[in-house]
Amino acid sequence: MFRRRNPLPLLHKIAEFFWPARGWSRASRYVAHRLGRLPGTPYRIAAGFACGAAVSFTPFIGLHFLLAALLSLTLRAHVVASAIGTVIGNPWTFPFIWTWIYTLGRWILGDGAADDLPAILTLTYIFDRPLAVLLPMTVGGVPMAIVTWFGVYFPVRALVAHYQKARRRRLRKKVLKRMERTAERARASAAASRVEARP
Repeated sequence: MFRRRNPLPLLHKIAEFFWPARGWSRASRYVAHRLGRLPGTPYRIAAGFACGAAVSFTPFIGLHFLLAALLSLTLRAHVVASAIGTVIGNPWTFPFIWTWIYTLGRWILGDGAADDLPAILTLTYIFDRPLAVLLPMTVGGVPMAIVTWFGVYFPVRALVAHYQKARRRRLRKKVLKRMERTAERARASAAASRVEARP
């Protein structure tokens, strides 16, 4: 159920991950709908998503899901929303994120500009040089994570609150229509029974 009739080849699945066939706008709308349909208050959902987005600005790429879940539990936020929030860190954004937090970390540590990074920054290069690369990225990632959390939390909370309110309004209209149809059928049935009861 919910599977393709003809499964996609592996290479096509990988390409779809990096560049969705139906476009990024459709993918972002899907993420927004997933967030809006999660059970919970706007605070919990927005805080969870913000935790995932914030953790994406740390260099610990293999631990993003775990770190986002731990942070969301600490803040009493939604764990599933935190997993969704980690989409902020993806193969398209990581090169910019890593370069920026490395540069910021070196500036905070007083080491000057980032002038010795390779043309292609890889995880192997990062973890092979913990003091030269990983430490500045961690130092630069912490303030960026804090800024990202607040920068993401407030707009997402407003969007989730609006989505939930609109959804409740739609559900209320459906319930009222169903009640009206039921009442009409009951009136029609009562009128028919009165006609049959006449001598």
